[in-house]
Amino acid sequence: MTESLIGFGAIFGLALLRVPLAFAMGFVGFVGLGLLRGWPATAAGAAQVIYESGFAYTLSVVPLFVLMGNFVARAGLAQELFRAAYAFVGHVRGGLAHATVLACAGFGAICGSSIATAATMSKVAYPSMKKLGYADYLSTGVIAAGGTLGIMIPPSTILVIYGIVTETHIGKLFAAGVLPGLLCALMMMGAVALITWRDPAAGPAGERTSWRDRLSAVRNIWGVALLVVLVLGGIYAGVFTATEGAGIGASGAFFFALARGALTPRVVWDILVESARTTAMLFTILIAAMMFANFVNFTSMPGDLKDWILGLGLPPLAIVGAMMLIYVLLGTIMEELSMVLLTIPVFFPIVVQLGFDPVWFGVLIVLVVQIGLISPPVGMNLFVLNSLLKDVALAQIFRGVWMFVAALILALVVVLEVPLLALWLPGFMR
Repeated sequence: MTESLIGFGAIFGLALLRVPLAFAMGFVGFVGLGLLRGWPATAAGAAQVIYESGFAYTLSVVPLFVLMGNFVARAGLAQELFRAAYAFVGHVRGGLAHATVLACAGFGAICGSSIATAATMSKVAYPSMKKLGYADYLSTGVIAAGGTLGIMIPPSTILVIYGIVTETHIGKLFAAGVLPGLLCALMMMGAVALITWRDPAAGPAGERTSWRDRLSAVRNIWGVALLVVLVLGGIYAGVFTATEGAGIGASGAFFFALARGALTPRVVWDILVESARTTAMLFTILIAAMMFANFVNFTSMPGDLKDWILGLGLPPLAIVGAMMLIYVLLGTIMEELSMVLLTIPVFFPIVVQLGFDPVWFGVLIVLVVQIGLISPPVGMNLFVLNSLLKDVALAQIFRGVWMFVAALILALVVVLEVPLLALWLPGFMR
């Protein structure tokens, strides 16, 4: 156990020295395991992890879903989703903010990335809210929060990586994210309603749209609906695996963008380069986390910690609740994916020992990642918006997210207390 604690301390020390967390985890895992097992065995193990990660068939789902999201974003579907949502809710107070949440939910169903969703919606929704006189803190807050729906509503990159690391059925994880994702969207819309009730000038109502225009706007998003039904419907029905579904989705998004005239050789090149960069970043973090996990598992820490926690005599749900609190606190100071991969080797065996469903725990993990993505001072979505919206002060972005942080914490409590929200849909899958 002492060796693991020293390892965690070394990682945090390197992080304070501004060493990227992926490199810190990989270095500490390699050196720690080398000191315990010997360098030849450690070098062979590291080479095996890198090789197997690079050639793992199940991991190919990650770049394919990233590629699908990039094709969809270039095809202009985000704008049509936003216009369709605004047609139905734009006439109420805070209507543009409500439409942003709904559009983020729809875009998340074909993207799988929180950062990509937030970045795309900042270009689509923010100009409209600015034009109508929305307060910057509400505009940026709802875009940052809505962006997190990209990793809860399937397909989700985080759920894929969690499923691979813990050997949990990815299709069931996708099904489990649907209802909690809708719950998060409703909570965010509730936060918008509360903000505009307290400060009506922050989100004035827009014009009412006729039913003819509403139906026209809905017809324009047929591409989104078709991709969602094709990919997720096929996975849930067992017609194909998650990896095959990702390939079909990426191909469908490509042909859809091509049919709309959105692709040129230069655009295709940019999409491929961006997808490669995102994939390389995710794989670097994943490989480093696996190397550190091998080190932790070689020590006595997982078993010792499990025995200590079980010996406390606390109710099992209270133990999981304490884990969630630790995650929320860590999310304010650490990059979210690294945080999850760093702690899963420690927490996951305990959750399984307590008899909880790994699918439910995966949904809880995504919820705390959502909270971390918009929690100052290091929430990733906040800095994405700060880099894209140059005329908005970072203080305004920080101010706008707190109500949405509270909304997501409330959603976390609900899913923690009512596991059926996450487990009902997976129960229909074989």
